[in-house]
Amino acid sequence: MAPPAQIFHANNVDPASAAAAVKVVSIETAAPAHSASLLDADEFRCHGHQVIDFIADYYASIGTYPVRPSVTPGFLLDKLPDHAPSRPERDAFATALRDVRDHILQGLTHWQSPRHFAHFPASSSTAGALGEALAAGINVVPFTWAASPAATELEMVVTDWLGKALHLPETLLFSGGGGGTLLGTSCEAILCALVAAREQKLAEIGSSKGIDDLVVYCSDQTHFALRKAARIAGIRRDNCREIPTRRDCMFALSPADLRAAMDADVNAGLVPLFVCATIGTTQTAAVDPVGELSAVAAARGAWVHVDAAYAGAALVCPEFRHVTDNAAEGVDSFSMNAHKWLLANTDSCALWARRPAVLVAGLGVENEYILKDAAEEGHDVVDYKDWSVTLTRRFRALKLWLVLRCHGVEGLRDHVRGHVAMAAAFEAMVRADERFEVVVPRQFSLVCFRLQPPPPPPEKLGGGEKAANELNRRLLEEVNATGSGPYMSSAKVGGIYMLRCAIGSTLTEERHVIEAWKVVQDRAADLLGKMEITYGALA
Repeated sequence: MAPPAQIFHANNVDPASAAAAVKVVSIETAAPAHSASLLDADEFRCHGHQVIDFIADYYASIGTYPVRPSVTPGFLLDKLPDHAPSRPERDAFATALRDVRDHILQGLTHWQSPRHFAHFPASSSTAGALGEALAAGINVVPFTWAASPAATELEMVVTDWLGKALHLPETLLFSGGGGGTLLGTSCEAILCALVAAREQKLAEIGSSKGIDDLVVYCSDQTHFALRKAARIAGIRRDNCREIPTRRDCMFALSPADLRAAMDADVNAGLVPLFVCATIGTTQTAAVDPVGELSAVAAARGAWVHVDAAYAGAALVCPEFRHVTDNAAEGVDSFSMNAHKWLLANTDSCALWARRPAVLVAGLGVENEYILKDAAEEGHDVVDYKDWSVTLTRRFRALKLWLVLRCHGVEGLRDHVRGHVAMAAAFEAMVRADERFEVVVPRQFSLVCFRLQPPPPPPEKLGGGEKAANELNRRLLEEVNATGSGPYMSSAKVGGIYMLRCAIGSTLTEERHVIEAWKVVQDRAADLLGKMEITYGALA
């Protein structure tokens, strides 16, 4: 090809103008002089050591941080400049790490703290963290098989490994005609399953009915991700049935109530589409009867998805297989978060589908033009871009594969069992103190409990549930105000306000659980003492 100047002359362009144009082109297209250093191996090694040392020091001293920071909105905005630097300062990386240590860490809720009991775990491990770093460093984008063949096939291997470890039915695995993928969160998994179900149902019912007639079902304990997914998928808000649960059924979804709701909709000319059953609800870790719900849904042509975001991890242990009782055979999709309780670090949500072709039909694209490869000819390859909402995706399989390789299934069982044992010990301590009650029997490693108020003088003060709820709200505030922890959360189910102690941090030991209970008892004693003084003054 002729150089730019010759091209300009060939088109009778003034040579001076051409020279100026060439100069502009050269400036705009030339690579920056420092581009080779952006991934310089020596610099990467140096900074990488700094980061590893920083993280190691953080975990070594994490017990000195308050679990939840005492900051007010805007605290970090006041400490950092309002614009990025024009040029990096000297030793920019080390200086930035100091800001992380001195400013950012001070304003974080420390999810890896051994005294974090407020939420379901966001578990970490050395293998999980380094697997995340390894995937980030390699930084491939495996949206099709051709885009990164090994990444795609490792994801297939890992999801089958994990599915077998969880004792999922063969029909959900690649080895049995189904298949799995790794997404970011259960919210994505529910949305993908719902869109697949929607497209399949609309194809079945034809033009006689439309999306406005489709109905989804859940309990009033189902995570709000289902309602959010339904809105995104175009389901009418008033076609999302939240079926009430009861304390005497441990807040699980009743098959009889589901059947009644579905039959009422069918009689009204509506179309049952989707049932979301939960293994381990957010508030109380309730377990829906998956098998019975699947039978009800199947009779009415509805898709069944199981959201086991938290408690699905417990299925690695034989003693917890009863929660599905082999009932998962009848479900259409199943999801769980390996980053919650299986040491995989955020994010790593596994979704399995009994009929992957339905996922592809609902989520795939028709125009295949990106990175097709001759090696695919004659092979039924998996293009994971057609299994989820996003095109760009992360190499999550590498991290999960490393966790499974380094810990093994027995190691994961030991991890889960350790937390369950600590939760059982905490539950026993609650039951041994007559001032408290366990609101619902413990499920997995979550204990829901509350302080029972002393009876007030009936002629002076009102009692009942309202008083009990207010007392426990104050108790939670007092517990969480303790500078060194613990940090707990609350739930309000069936009109009952309760405290939640969710044990699952990788670093939590029995002593942390005992210390947490001592704080709860001390704060409760203070509150009850103040109430007795108040009652005495009113008597």
